[in-house]
Amino acid sequence: MKKHLSIQVLLLSCFMGFFVCSLQAQKPVLIDTARITGKKDLIDILKKLFKVDQQKIDSSRLKKKFQFSLIPVAGNAAGGGRAVATAFNAAFYTDRESTTSLSTITFSPWFTLDGKFVLPFRNLIWLPNDMLLWKGDTRFMIYPQYTWGLGGNTNEADKVLLQYNYLRLYHSFLKKIKRQFFIGAGYDLDFRFNGSHENDSSALTRVPFFDYGKDYNEQTTSSGPVINFLFDTRRNSYNPPRGAYFSVDYRFNLESLGSTSSWQSVFIDARKYFSFNKRLQNILAFWSYYWAVTNGRTPYLDLPSIGWDYYNRSGRGFEQNRYRGKSLLYFESEYRRDISRNGFWGFVVFANVHTVSEYEGNAFVYWHPAVGTGLRIKFNKISRTNIGIDVGVSKDFTGIYLSLGEAF
Repeated sequence: MKKHLSIQVLLLSCFMGFFVCSLQAQKPVLIDTARITGKKDLIDILKKLFKVDQQKIDSSRLKKKFQFSLIPVAGNAAGGGRAVATAFNAAFYTDRESTTSLSTITFSPWFTLDGKFVLPFRNLIWLPNDMLLWKGDTRFMIYPQYTWGLGGNTNEADKVLLQYNYLRLYHSFLKKIKRQFFIGAGYDLDFRFNGSHENDSSALTRVPFFDYGKDYNEQTTSSGPVINFLFDTRRNSYNPPRGAYFSVDYRFNLESLGSTSSWQSVFIDARKYFSFNKRLQNILAFWSYYWAVTNGRTPYLDLPSIGWDYYNRSGRGFEQNRYRGKSLLYFESEYRRDISRNGFWGFVVFANVHTVSEYEGNAFVYWHPAVGTGLRIKFNKISRTNIGIDVGVSKDFTGIYLSLGEAF
């Protein structure tokens, strides 16, 4: 075990070293000022409130390579209790905006007073002219999570609270092979340990674990290479004004690399954005993904589950982990529009539906819809970063979601 952890620390050090080098190598960046003329964000409001020299600050902001967004938030934690969190992102270009996509770094730690906490660090780093993309997801979690078992017809009242520690390392490098087409590879690790369940374990007999009954209480590791394919015409992943996105990640988990068992999975993600106004935000966006185990026996908590996509943005209106199976199919659409002409206020309305495979036969039988709406406040007009406050509703659950950036 110590050997595996040493390898993980070494890999993480290499990734962070590459990140530092990439920042030091940045060139001066030219920002298109035409698209932000007449626009207003929260920073403008604060400047006016505190009577700061607006012209001086505006000039300074446009020259900065990095655009930062930071908000403290509070909400409910899984398993009960109040959580305190901070959502931070940095957006920047490594070269000219006209030829290079917007790079983003997100860090949103949260904790509760009873010792639960999550430390997630995610990045999408585009090198000049989009010649190379480094996408990464590093997180450590002490995490309570309800589970309802497998399949799409589980009983809401039969949930069981699981708690475990979790280390994730997902890092890939993709090289441009043709305009907007990328191919690459990387390494994925899911390491769960110190698992336990709530004291009253009588509910376990009602939860359909099938042959996964002991996985929640054992240490599990899924470790191996991943092959990546990407087509991306978006310039801004946090709030795309237009474009399309299509990616395929095929993952191999190998016992020779420390996995509890050998298994394979595929994650196919497709998104499309239609803009109806060049000046104001008036966008119709679509998102769909398919996530499936293709071979082998997957540890229970690594099986496809709603809310566990790469950025944990799917399933607004459902509790995370509500439905789980060997395969998951998801669809969502969202309409985004500015309320004010200066872009400061906006709103969204959305609807989503998903299904998971049944344990026997692996067929999609039950479909679970949700709808919702949300308010948008422009935090940073240069990076197009919004503060989002959404309410999602499904048959058995209502959720409130506060975020930096759009859901997809």
